[in-house]
Amino acid sequence: MKIIRATEMGMCFGVRDALQIVNEVPNPTQVTIHGELVHNPRVIHQLGVAGFVQASEVNRDEAAETPVVLITAHGVSDKERSRLNSSGKQLIDTTCPLVRRAHDAAMKLAAEGRHVLLIGKPGHVEVQGIVEDLDRYDVVPNVDAVKRYDSKRIGIVCQTTMPSHLLDQIRSEIAAQNSEADIRFVDTVCHPTKRRQAAMQDLVQQVDAVVVVGGRNSNNTRRLAELCQEHNVPAVHITCAEELDAVWFDGFEIIGLTAGTSTLDSTIDAVHDRLEQLTGGVKPITGSARVSGSGVEQHLNVNFSQT
Repeated sequence: MKIIRATEMGMCFGVRDALQIVNEVPNPTQVTIHGELVHNPRVIHQLGVAGFVQASEVNRDEAAETPVVLITAHGVSDKERSRLNSSGKQLIDTTCPLVRRAHDAAMKLAAEGRHVLLIGKPGHVEVQGIVEDLDRYDVVPNVDAVKRYDSKRIGIVCQTTMPSHLLDQIRSEIAAQNSEADIRFVDTVCHPTKRRQAAMQDLVQQVDAVVVVGGRNSNNTRRLAELCQEHNVPAVHITCAEELDAVWFDGFEIIGLTAGTSTLDSTIDAVHDRLEQLTGGVKPITGSARVSGSGVEQHLNVNFSQT
């Protein structure tokens, strides 16, 4: 059995930078992380061990007891930022610049008098950080959710982790149902997401099944698994090597390996090693690129390299 690694996978620069900022916090016990820093259960556990207070992602409006609040890579709305400032909190901001770009694009479209359509997952923390600053908007998760909107001017942005092919389908349906409207689209899907999805498109052409590594509530990781399903390639979504089961690979000769943008290098390597053990130790085939983000897992007084 052979293992083929995707040419692009794993930690993106936004996650890497957020972890680096956290690594440099001198007193974690004085800091509340405003939701999940990244959608990675292992990182979240280790942040707790390091002493950080971690607010629930679904109840972020509750007052933090610590003097410092850390805004996660997924960002927050300007309204929420103002609320935190007005309560006297010192802010540490790890918002990914590409998430901020999506937010700013939506605000600009709204300032032009457009009804903003945000293509993305309703309720996702990144999506909430954008729509909370909008007076008029609709969140559009799929083609079936598209309708005729009561506006002659429409602006479209998207969650940074949306698959490009799904985005194209939804845009076409919006145009079809709102043919008389002036529609302006700003592509806010981030480049790391595009590269990982393109790599997945290549990977599924070469393998019999795929192992996708990442947090259960990581949107970009789920999207990678969905791409496999759309190509009729079996996929298993796991968070760590311990979840692998040899039974899953019966009858497959070539296994693909990829990971979401919040997945640590060490976790990918552990999954890789475990796959080699389960599949008979065949040396893997690798693409031209490896996982990114090396180096940031070794600090914070917690060994992020452990899996």
